[in-house]
Amino acid sequence: MGPGGEQVGVVRVDDALRLAEEAGLDLVEVAPNSNPPVAKLMDYGKFKYESAQKAREARRNQANMVVKSIRIGLKIDENDYNTKRAQAERFLNGGDKVKFDLRFKGREQSRPEMGVKLLRGIAEDLSEVSTIEAAPRAEGRNMSMVLAPVRKKSEAKSDQRRRREAERDQRRARETERAAKVSGAHGE
Repeated sequence: MGPGGEQVGVVRVDDALRLAEEAGLDLVEVAPNSNPPVAKLMDYGKFKYESAQKAREARRNQANMVVKSIRIGLKIDENDYNTKRAQAERFLNGGDKVKFDLRFKGREQSRPEMGVKLLRGIAEDLSEVSTIEAAPRAEGRNMSMVLAPVRKKSEAKSDQRRRREAERDQRRARETERAAKVSGAHGE
């Protein structure tokens, strides 16, 4: 195969090496197991660089989902509740799962339905950004529930990256505008 991907046909190895040397390219074996083996004229250094860039970009867009844990009590105050809900919403918007751990103390253990009611209320409050992955489940003195984000982590990360780049561009524009005003004031 030629450098532009065009078919050259079956060529002896010596002729192919000569063509590669004349073009200043490398002869790279693409499909060694085919009959006859397929080789391509290309700049191998450039090919390796581009494939490394693609792999790096793929790793950057790959996201590992993390389960964030938030502990609450049955007698949680409204302000504490709002703080925990906002924290969970931030985690979910970031693309992470959230596990709520509710700890029963003393006589509270005899009222598991109150814990289910509290956890379902949290799930309802966060229904815009999450879905229930694991319903409230009692485990001894604890009850837990897992919420999964509606958006994928990779989407959240790319949105975050775009937002940061836009903020950086705005900041640079303000700085250049400010510098232009300062230099204009000193130039007069």
